Amino acid sequence: MELIGKKPLVLIGMMGAGKTTIGRRLANRLAKKFIDSDNEIELAAGMNIVDFFAKHGEAEFRKGEAKVISRILGQENIVLGTGGGAFINPQIRDLIKKKTISIWIKADFDLLFARISKRATRPLLQTKNPKQTLKKLIDERYPIYEKADITLVSRDVPHEMVVDNLINETIKYLKNND
Repeated sequence: MELIGKKPLVLIGMMGAGKTTIGRRLANRLAKKFIDSDNEIELAAGMNIVDFFAKHGEAEFRKGEAKVISRILGQENIVLGTGGGAFINPQIRDLIKKKTISIWIKADFDLLFARISKRATRPLLQTKNPKQTLKKLIDERYPIYEKADITLVSRDVPHEMVVDNLINETIKYLKNND
């Protein structure tokens, strides 16, 4: 655990992959602060993301997201859970790659759809066919997510097991890239 140090860890992946749930537990285990970029964006905007998308559109959201993530990544000793589209932005991706250890929490379609179907707070899935939209997002985003430093496959197992695997993979990554 000492090897991980104060360098920020950034969790990337699709909505429903478990970035927030796992991120909170990971931060707690490593005595780091957990920050959810979507929550920070909502605070900065003074409205929730669904309303922001409806009022200003995705392009404006992405501009605000870049500013908020840039500010957050000025901190040490954090675990940052990002929104699903953050790492797609080349500016944000470059910043994450320079300043952090990036971890892709990869989940298959069925697991993601089961998780996200429980909530109607996903603006990109407010479509006639959310299943088709999710498949399209996976096809577009997974090749970019593969650029993360570490890939961890999300499964339906106890969260603590996922956190253990994530810590082990991070230590292995750091030893191999020292």
